[in-house]
Amino acid sequence: MPIYEYICKKCNSEFELLVNGFAKPACPACKSKKLEKRHSVFSASVKSGGKEQNRPMASPACGTCGDPRGPGACSLNR
Repeated sequence: MPIYEYICKKCNSEFELLVNGFAKPACPACKSKKLEKRHSVFSASVKSGGKEQNRPMASPACGTCGDPRGPGACSLNR
C-alpha cells in the first residue's frame, strides 16, 4: 500500500495517508473528500557505517519542462 501526500482543497491542510486500493481518502481535519494528490520525494533507508539513515533520493529534472521537482512536475502547475 503506497503512502500519498495530499492537500485539502477545502481547508488547505497538508497530510500523508496510507491508501488501500481504490479507497477514496478524506481530510483528517475537515473530512472533505476534495483532495489534491501531491508528488512526494522518494526516500530510502541506507546503512552507512553501521547506522541506518533516511535520505531523500534525488530525482532528475522533468524532461519536458526542466522543473527540478522531477518528471511530471509540470502537471502540478495547472
